[in-house]
Amino acid sequence: MGILDGIVEWISEQVMNGLDLITTSVLGALGCDMSTFLRYFPAAKSMYKIFVATAIGLVLLNLVWQVFKNFGLIAGIEAEDPIKLSIRSILFILLIYFCNQITDIILKIGGTPYTWILNSEIPPISFSNFNSVLLTIIGVCASGSVALIALILVLIFGLETTLNCFFEAAERYVLLGVLVYTAPMAFATGASQSTANIFKSWCRMFGGQVFLLVMNAWCLRLFTSMVGNFIANPLSL
Repeated sequence: MGILDGIVEWISEQVMNGLDLITTSVLGALGCDMSTFLRYFPAAKSMYKIFVATAIGLVLLNLVWQVFKNFGLIAGIEAEDPIKLSIRSILFILLIYFCNQITDIILKIGGTPYTWILNSEIPPISFSNFNSVLLTIIGVCASGSVALIALILVLIFGLETTLNCFFEAAERYVLLGVLVYTAPMAFATGASQSTANIFKSWCRMFGGQVFLLVMNAWCLRLFTSMVGNFIANPLSL
């Protein structure tokens, strides 16, 4: 079993190092930074100004409509207080204008633990000899061939799971980019009490996507460490 131990140790180290390299490279591109999103969707930056202008126009239109309901021909219909509405509209127009800076600050805050996770070192593999009773019986009966087949199956399972996690991380990253570059429209809904719940839902969704990106990086790094150690110690009790 000594030769098999050496083969398994070498395979486990190479697999974990390869997965770690791929994981850090992919997660480094799909982090809390919109540079990769703009590289593949450059039109999002140019069309962002359209959303800003449209959002400011919606806030002003809502302000005029609410004032008209208070002092116009449709008297008697419930409407918001014009003073509070004016203050709220001015506030959210400023938020819309500086929306890009606001989302950048949030992304930087979320990107700090994300970077810490990517830069953290994975502990080296603690390789143990195959002293398990079950593995010893398998080795005697099949001369180690069954153990090698088990290692190949674990390797296939690890690669498949990692690819699925990568696709999920890419989907979350694209959704985060959509939320960032359509943020002015969400901010416009906060200027009125009747649509404030939409803005609150967007805030929860945006914060949730940043949190999920951080947790996705943590899970992938954790999974990479697990695959290497599991391959190094298959069937050990």
